[in-house]
Amino acid sequence: MMQDWNAYRETLLERVGDYAKQSPDVIRGLMTIDNAAAKTGHLEAKFHEMIALAVAVTTRCDGCISVHTKKAVDAGATLEEISEALGVAIALNAGAALTYSARVIETYQQLPKD
Repeated sequence: MMQDWNAYRETLLERVGDYAKQSPDVIRGLMTIDNAAAKTGHLEAKFHEMIALAVAVTTRCDGCISVHTKKAVDAGATLEEISEALGVAIALNAGAALTYSARVIETYQQLPKD
């Protein structure tokens, strides 16, 4: 069954608010990092959000997917643009698996031979 992403995002943000009451410094720190990433203004907000979506896919974060999909659309990203960004994430994720597979081969090759 597919998820109701709007309800999920709303509930998630409520729980994050609950967490913020317990650990406000952690949330402040995260917001500082998040705001610092956009501070230079070299990239438009929609590009920040599409990068966030690509990273969200590779880190498998449903909350990030829910929040940053909405933020990307609110910043003007189209489905076609988002899909292209996701294609890059898919390509790099597969490339990362290939790269780390090479590490396994190298590790195997370095094992002592009996």
